[in-house]
Amino acid sequence: MKRTLVLFLTLAVGLVLSAGLMAQKFKNLALTPPMGWNSWNCFGPNINEELIKEIADAMVSTGMRDAGYVYLVIDDGWQWKRDEEGNIIPNPKKFPHGMKALADYVHSKGLKFGIYSDAGRKTCQGLPGSRGYEYQDARTYAGWGVDYLKYDWCYHGKQNAEASYKLMRDALYRAGRPIVFSICEWGTTKPWTWAKDIGHLWRTTEDIQDCWDCVNEWGGMGWTLILDKQVGLESYAGPGHWNDPDMLEVGNGGMTLNEYRAHFSMWCMLAAPLMAGNDIRKMTAEIKEILLNREVIAVDQDPLGRQGIKLTDIGDYEIWAKELAGGELAVALLNRGTVPVNAVLRWGYFLRKFKMRGVYKIRDLWKHKFVGTTSRKLKVKVPPHDVIMLRLVKAR
Repeated sequence: MKRTLVLFLTLAVGLVLSAGLMAQKFKNLALTPPMGWNSWNCFGPNINEELIKEIADAMVSTGMRDAGYVYLVIDDGWQWKRDEEGNIIPNPKKFPHGMKALADYVHSKGLKFGIYSDAGRKTCQGLPGSRGYEYQDARTYAGWGVDYLKYDWCYHGKQNAEASYKLMRDALYRAGRPIVFSICEWGTTKPWTWAKDIGHLWRTTEDIQDCWDCVNEWGGMGWTLILDKQVGLESYAGPGHWNDPDMLEVGNGGMTLNEYRAHFSMWCMLAAPLMAGNDIRKMTAEIKEILLNREVIAVDQDPLGRQGIKLTDIGDYEIWAKELAGGELAVALLNRGTVPVNAVLRWGYFLRKFKMRGVYKIRDLWKHKFVGTTSRKLKVKVPPHDVIMLRLVKAR
């Protein structure tokens, strides 16, 4: 009896220590906002093995991988059914070689492999969800070599969101593979107030649409409307836990280059996850220039992990600022109107507000050149539906 008790206590202590170690590994993921590509915005459920391999190849050949886009995430539409033992089975027509082989191919390209499921009985496409199979699915994903899980919120019935996502988080811990956990709950229960220790990122709104400010009857909206909803959420974001205003629409054809440039710039100011959603196999040079602007990406990936804040809102003209490591600052001038804005920046206000001392050089991150110093005011013209993005760099 005593021996049994000792063995039981030893096993219990071992499980606790193991869970603690896994939790620490989990927390060390996504110390900067995750970057990658997701299949949904461009392809919806029309995905297959050949497409994903071609995207993996393109992420390498276009330079996206080397710019930081490392997660290749397959969204809704890959599932088929469960077998007699409850194991989830990929659609054999779409993925004839299975997910493990596909994950191996993605990994061979120096990328990380992501997949999608749902906290409810079904996914949004009506395919098998993970409700009641959380631990089984987590083990399956770990066995396949999954590095990222996007977890949706369709067909959830009367489930409690926090409890449902915590259940899958615990299942991922138990499975033993560090997996970035993306909470796609659409912001309905204010996940920023409870998700910090459950997932690495959480959606703050309904789905993004490929437009400037449109609204769909079911709740989808253009990116500027999503931007408005990020104001006030700054304190919840930081290394390992990010507000997620949804994936990028850059390059999907519904907006102008100016509008895409503004969209990308503001997502970087928000320290948002950068999940491209276009067909990167067919990117134009102009779209590639936006998505691969490393100076703008560096603002998003800054290790301080601060989300940008809106400083000024004068009708269609907004000024945003984002504190950066090393005492530097990013500033975005956003023109939401249809006529140019002649802006004058006097830097004393910025320096006082963010307790910055000395003179800083001002770098235009889209022109890739220095345009002055903080010792003088800066006059710029912000085009309609566009942005000017600046970085205050310490003078050496």
